[in-house]
Amino acid sequence: MTIMQGFPPAPDGQVTLANWRTPPFNRWALHHVREVVPSAEIANDPENVWALPLGDADLSGLGIEAALASTATDAMVVLHHGRIVFEQYANGMGRNTPHILMSVSKSVLGVVAAILAAQGRFDTAAPVTSLIPEVAGSAYDGATLGQLLDMRAGIAFEENYEATSGAIIEYRKAQGWNPLAPGETPSDLRSFFPVLRDSDGPHGGRFHYVSPNTDLLGWALERASGTRYADLAAQLLWAPMGAQRDAYITVDRFGAPRCAGGVCATARDLARLGQLIAQGGARDGRQIIPAAWIADITGNGDAAAWDRGDFAHLFPGAAMHYRDKWYVTREATPMLFGLGVNGQNLFVDQARQLVIAKFSSQASALDVPAIEATMAMVAGIRGRLG
Repeated sequence: MTIMQGFPPAPDGQVTLANWRTPPFNRWALHHVREVVPSAEIANDPENVWALPLGDADLSGLGIEAALASTATDAMVVLHHGRIVFEQYANGMGRNTPHILMSVSKSVLGVVAAILAAQGRFDTAAPVTSLIPEVAGSAYDGATLGQLLDMRAGIAFEENYEATSGAIIEYRKAQGWNPLAPGETPSDLRSFFPVLRDSDGPHGGRFHYVSPNTDLLGWALERASGTRYADLAAQLLWAPMGAQRDAYITVDRFGAPRCAGGVCATARDLARLGQLIAQGGARDGRQIIPAAWIADITGNGDAAAWDRGDFAHLFPGAAMHYRDKWYVTREATPMLFGLGVNGQNLFVDQARQLVIAKFSSQASALDVPAIEATMAMVAGIRGRLG
């Protein structure tokens, strides 16, 4: 089968809203998202691009090529001390091609929230209803913004990527990622949140991964700042960071941003974000990301909440926590990382000044052997460049 070739493409090779996240169509769609779903631009500053020089590193003998092939990798960029020491593209991608971050988008929101909080414009200890009274009476009542950031709100929602019915399907329709069935009334994200009325435990309990939490945080950031999320991310992060290309984020039919998974960017620009964190949040003498926040997410997550939570089985035996939308390994030299379905990653090892940005179009949302292969590859690179 040939995907999206011909004028028009053959019917069985056309990418549509109904098939764009399923194989083999996702191999094309994950780096052509704005051709399928409406989006809003996250602008860069063309006069302030962060140059990434080339560097040398011996990564031979680590099995990187085999790992990239087995994990359906579309792009990978490795930075060491701010220099590109490995860069590879496949599947029609190049250095200027934006690819969807999926849930690494959550990690981007965590950074934007941290910057706004450091400016005194976003209080993570405040209840979410202080900014979004529309969710009063829902399962979000009583939850703080910080508990949403840490995925420790007691919301009854099953993050089942293989489901064919239920709340997650209504959520996808609300965000504009799934088509409506004949006769269905169009929905939207902001009207979806109050529908989540059932709790599955206390707020502040175990790590419970609920993607709508992050979209709700995007709405709260917009209310707190008086700025739509795409523009806020551009002003606080993307432009001052020195991104080389505009990013974009998918939006629903009323323009609400899909902060939980809809950001699309180039691999080099995602690596720039990782490098900014590796440098303590500063670039050219300007503090962009609060250094105190980087220290906080590294050292202050709750390991017990992680161990009781939803994703511990994906990293068996690993000492970890989750803080402000970032995964953190609890070791002598911690590693921060973002993780998205179908194989999206950003790894940051601050001690080694090592950053790895990786995009994939894996057939499964959560492919445990692919996660294991990726983590083994990263461990090999960390060992070699340590």
